[in-house]
Amino acid sequence: MTNPLRIIVTGLIAQHHQLGGVAWDYLQYPAGLARLGHDVYYIEDSGEWPYNTDGGPTGNDWVARDCTPNVRHLSDVMDRFGLADRWAYHFPIQPTWYGLSDATRKEVIATADLLINVSGTIEHPENYRKVPRLAYIDSDPAFTQIKLALGMDEFRRRVDIHDVHMTFGEHFSGAVPRTGHLWRPTRQPILLTEWRTDRLCRDAFTTVMSWTSYKPLEFRGQAYGQKDLELVRFLKLPARLKATPLEIALSSTHHVNWELVDSAAGTGLSLTGKPTPSELLAAAGWRIVDPDHVCGGLDSYRNYVETSKGEWSVAKNGYVKGQAGWFSCRSACYLAAGRPVVAQDTGFRAVIPVGEGLFAFETLEQAAAAIEEIEGNYKRHSVAARAIAEEYFDSGKVLAKLIEDTLQGDRRPGSHSTEHSELKTG
Repeated sequence: MTNPLRIIVTGLIAQHHQLGGVAWDYLQYPAGLARLGHDVYYIEDSGEWPYNTDGGPTGNDWVARDCTPNVRHLSDVMDRFGLADRWAYHFPIQPTWYGLSDATRKEVIATADLLINVSGTIEHPENYRKVPRLAYIDSDPAFTQIKLALGMDEFRRRVDIHDVHMTFGEHFSGAVPRTGHLWRPTRQPILLTEWRTDRLCRDAFTTVMSWTSYKPLEFRGQAYGQKDLELVRFLKLPARLKATPLEIALSSTHHVNWELVDSAAGTGLSLTGKPTPSELLAAAGWRIVDPDHVCGGLDSYRNYVETSKGEWSVAKNGYVKGQAGWFSCRSACYLAAGRPVVAQDTGFRAVIPVGEGLFAFETLEQAAAAIEEIEGNYKRHSVAARAIAEEYFDSGKVLAKLIEDTLQGDRRPGSHSTEHSELKTG
């Protein structure tokens, strides 16, 4: 291990205070680094307003103008993982800082050795340029590179100011455009001790998802869309697997203008008008539950994962087209809980073993066969799932490699290329 460093980690824990999975995604960075002995602080300075997932009192007010629940959520999460008094949150609407005092926050920034900008969430990374090393973590491969290739100047400025560029795209295909950066592979760190494998599970394969997360991108005459495009290809999976319930904790919030499919067309389902995603899926035999109720908090999200039989999930259409080797943070949590995963192929099979505990599919037939194989040999695949998590997602291994790469990365302007090597943690 390297000598202990003072490290700042960014994220969106406060902004998304009702999304338990988001909290796990980001907190496993500072908590994992602290377990490695580093001096860690979490600073959330995204410039993004927190939002009301239910539309607020009017049903159409998405901006949360009172951040009290958000700050309380962040404080509770940080305190729980031994990071009390080591966090700061910037509420952009007023604007106001919470958590660390102004003097302490400025002292931390002035003396930090490294800033890990997870998902590129800092609005103005230039304000943190006193830190000797700024590392950009691209958790949205293919979409990130397409934005850069499309000439989104402000986005490029934010990316370029960093010294080292890491990506969840562990194995770029030729469909990922060159950007002039050296994209080093990394993946989601998982605190393995936080995920139990001995829970009784329900007889259902589950997942947590949004129908559309953001606006599709157009590049070289092709649309790079969201999960709506992919899930409609597998509508008939419940009918194919009559004995295995398939459940989705599906966000009720979706943006009609972002959808790229007529969701009811060609399905053969008896639906009138334009159904909501929940109505469409329920009509096709999927079990739909409200994520705010079943997995909105840190503990309820973990409970939902640990008590599922396994995960079946599509990926965003852009990940499927890009074939960059992206692997879901959520799926890594299922693996850590000893829950087998059947995930749509995004190229990750090139860097993570599949066939036991984890399966990659491209067609409905492959997805059904993988679930049937797991059902027939559940104990073996459950053990294999946890073994994959221990070998490939253990926070100690992933974060030690991340620190090594960020300290060795070339920071000279204009020195980057899109070539990269595979991440090795096993």
